Amino acid sequence: MNRPYLSVVIPVYNEQENLPALFGRLMTTLDKHGKPFEILFTNDGSRDSSLALLKDFHQQRPKQVRVIDFNGNFGQHMAIMAAFERARGEVIVTLDADLQNPPEEIPKLLAEIENGHDVVGGYRKERQDSWFRRKASRLLNVVRERTTRIRMRDQGCMLRAYRRNIVEHITASGETSTFIPALAMSYAANPAEVEVEHAARAAGTSKYRLYDLIRLNFDLMTGFSVVPLQVFTFFGMLIATGSLLFVIFLFIRRLIIGPEAEGLFTLFAILYFLVGVGIMGLGVIGEYIGRIYQEVRRRPRFMIREVYEQLDD
Repeated sequence: MNRPYLSVVIPVYNEQENLPALFGRLMTTLDKHGKPFEILFTNDGSRDSSLALLKDFHQQRPKQVRVIDFNGNFGQHMAIMAAFERARGEVIVTLDADLQNPPEEIPKLLAEIENGHDVVGGYRKERQDSWFRRKASRLLNVVRERTTRIRMRDQGCMLRAYRRNIVEHITASGETSTFIPALAMSYAANPAEVEVEHAARAAGTSKYRLYDLIRLNFDLMTGFSVVPLQVFTFFGMLIATGSLLFVIFLFIRRLIIGPEAEGLFTLFAILYFLVGVGIMGLGVIGEYIGRIYQEVRRRPRFMIREVYEQLDD
């Protein structure tokens, strides 16, 4: 089978407004590049006309466009993982379907790959998002770097390039819940990052709700580090030591001054604080247990309804 040099992987969820422009610009960029390529679209349970458009793209370029159709919504990273398992290229590039990262930037990443890097991440120039999302992303980048030691300038940018051996290690991991860019960086021997353009979304709305962003960062922290558990263990030791000293102080005070009713509300405030810390700590422990539970169930990470492709013999 003739293998292409490049595989472009694009997860799609309700992007009918952006797909025609994306396909036209992407084909123009890849045709100019001159090397054999393929495009793998994964339809992640879209409820609009996205699948019909993707099937039409396949009809237009049957040997270069392949479409994976999920029978439900399994999430962006599982959509990418399904395409990774079927990608044939020596270099695999991931790209969102919303056109916020222009496909014209792909040659920048390929140039770094050809310079010897095995993972190349993009970081967004003059990010065209809301003030809240920019600040939240910056904060989460700092938290992720401190807890996991994985260095990525912009973890939210999905315009990234990987050599085939990195993708093979990612698919072999078999994890049911993971963050692909961080996993790739943990495997990389010679990573690099390049600045890429970023545009405002032309149509549609972001598919990431606040809960999804929180969920993603829990996956990052619990999937790549035990630092949250260590932090709560250390904090628990400090609280226990402080509580013991406070009890000794109250005992001595009672011996000197005698019984007193004052300070009752202070004790309640301290009690509520300790209960809150305890519940939060249980939540962190539960997050790790939940990840173990997901792995031991061994359920399929995604289900494919159909694959539209025409491969050379």
